[in-house]
Amino acid sequence: MKWSEWEPFYVQILDKMGYDRGRDREAAFLLRELLLENKNYILAEDLKKRISERVHVFGAGPSLEKALGGEKFEGTLIAADGATSALLEYGITPDIIVTDLDGRFEDIKRANELGAYVVVHAHGDNMDKLRAYVPKLKNVLGTCQTEPLDIVYNFGGFTDGDRAVFLAEELGAREIILAGFDFGRIVGKWSKPYLKKHTPIWESKKKKFEIAQMLLDWLKKNGRARIINL
Repeated sequence: MKWSEWEPFYVQILDKMGYDRGRDREAAFLLRELLLENKNYILAEDLKKRISERVHVFGAGPSLEKALGGEKFEGTLIAADGATSALLEYGITPDIIVTDLDGRFEDIKRANELGAYVVVHAHGDNMDKLRAYVPKLKNVLGTCQTEPLDIVYNFGGFTDGDRAVFLAEELGAREIILAGFDFGRIVGKWSKPYLKKHTPIWESKKKKFEIAQMLLDWLKKNGRARIINL
């Protein structure tokens, strides 16, 4: 997605969520600096080699448990942040993790050590986590919410889940199957490290779900890939 196409969506998000555009930009430059300093980054063409025509994207919704217990998955497996923990519980290592470092970092790092590439997202509220965690990872692709930089990309999308779908579509997927994308009144227990069980949704999460649904609906109509929600 071109920046000129994404920016109107981003302006809507800033307005709805009350985010600071300047801090988002600062975070993008911070992530670039960390990746260059630690020499642990990959480029979009490196990640593209992992994207098959069929991609499964796993969100952290309550229905993920049922999907992991009954489905067989072929193609590229992408975990959205906290869903990484659920996949590991079922003995599955994702090919790619898309994260703003809000999930259980121990699980993200373990999957990374097992071979998963990690797409780390920079925004104004996670700069401390970028500083703490990015140096501990390898094979990192950087993304941001603002204008892209040379090694920090913006493929579109807002939450970890819909960003993973936008990324897969941009890098060549033709069929994207979603699991654990509930967008309901219950938040999955893998969404935050401090959650011990599925939990009633809170207001900011509700807003994020609304934005994610809007963006996925747009991508279904305007993208090249067929998107199916289990």
